[in-house]
Amino acid sequence: MPPPNPESTAMLLQRIRAGDEAARERLLARYLPVLRRWAHGRLPARARGFADTDDLVQITLVRVLRQLERFEPRHEGAFLAYLRRILINAMRDEIARAATRGQQEPVGEHMTDPGPSPLEAALGRDMLDRYEAAFDRLSEEQQEAVFMRVEMGLSYDEIAAAMDKPSANAARMMVARSIARLAETMEEPHGA
Repeated sequence: MPPPNPESTAMLLQRIRAGDEAARERLLARYLPVLRRWAHGRLPARARGFADTDDLVQITLVRVLRQLERFEPRHEGAFLAYLRRILINAMRDEIARAATRGQQEPVGEHMTDPGPSPLEAALGRDMLDRYEAAFDRLSEEQQEAVFMRVEMGLSYDEIAAAMDKPSANAARMMVARSIARLAETMEEPHGA
């Protein structure tokens, strides 16, 4: 069995916990553009006066770094899902903060700008709602595969590395199966 990749996310996390600043910088450099790309256009305009996308990405990374001791990756792609979850929570916090400053709107699951996000522009609002409901019903691995390919636009090589798959073709097959399952789930009646 080959030795572990010294640049894998799991190895970087291990080195960061041991106090390696270079590993910390490498991890941040790897995920900063990914988080920016995903967060773009997701913060509603009413909350943007208080924070913008870059602020939320920075908040996310600070929270992640503070909580690294508690995070235990089950596989490579788990860290990306963890980042996504923390970013969504940061968005919810910012929307709630904006609401307490005079705008009364409940924090909901769909935190999008009044203008469509890139995904919404491609799918339309009704289809996006069905997509998100179906996405929530996928397994964690399927969610990560769809998220990395569809929402993040990562290559199959990048997905293979992130999810510890042996090749880009293995990642392609996993993504294809996950997207097929997503499509089947979107076709099912709501509440099924």
